[in-house]
Amino acid sequence: MKGIESLSALNEVLKQNKKVWLLLYKKGSAQSDCAFQNFNKIPENIKDTTLMVADVNRVRDIHPRYNITSVPSLLEFKGPKMANIIKGCHSAGQYNAVIKNSVYIAQANGETKKANRVVVYSTPTCTWCTTLKRYLDENKIRYRDVDISKDPQAAEAMVKKSGQQGVPQTEINGQVIVGFDREKINNLLNIN
Repeated sequence: MKGIESLSALNEVLKQNKKVWLLLYKKGSAQSDCAFQNFNKIPENIKDTTLMVADVNRVRDIHPRYNITSVPSLLEFKGPKMANIIKGCHSAGQYNAVIKNSVYIAQANGETKKANRVVVYSTPTCTWCTTLKRYLDENKIRYRDVDISKDPQAAEAMVKKSGQQGVPQTEINGQVIVGFDREKINNLLNIN
């Protein structure tokens, strides 16, 4: 996995490659070390895709440029433009699926369509959580359901992102919505 040392070096890579994924992490942080280890397990021979990493302890000019306030964050670039952000530590399989799915969407459509990254934080006894998930299902929105009653680390991560403990919470492309705010969800997911 190639390390990037500065914003100018990143800009050079972006000029030369159609699709670049950059993991911003902070060495020594448990979440970041988890993300770094799992991201490094992804095969680097994915067609038309460049995978890179940058430690914010050493590289200090990339995250402010893209308004990244928390790490680990996986940034997807299409040409020179940032297209997507995936926050937190995920398994190697999840990173691989996200990257390959993005490649598949671009190839299948003949264009670069943004795939929404949707995570729903919920509990089994929460009626609004059930309503939210049913709404996403009805609109054929794929999402990852995280049951925070069974995963205390996910609950902590959720609170760090939003500052709120209540569920449901929905993270759409890095933006957190607390509660079931249909209007915001519709706007972020382009549901008419």
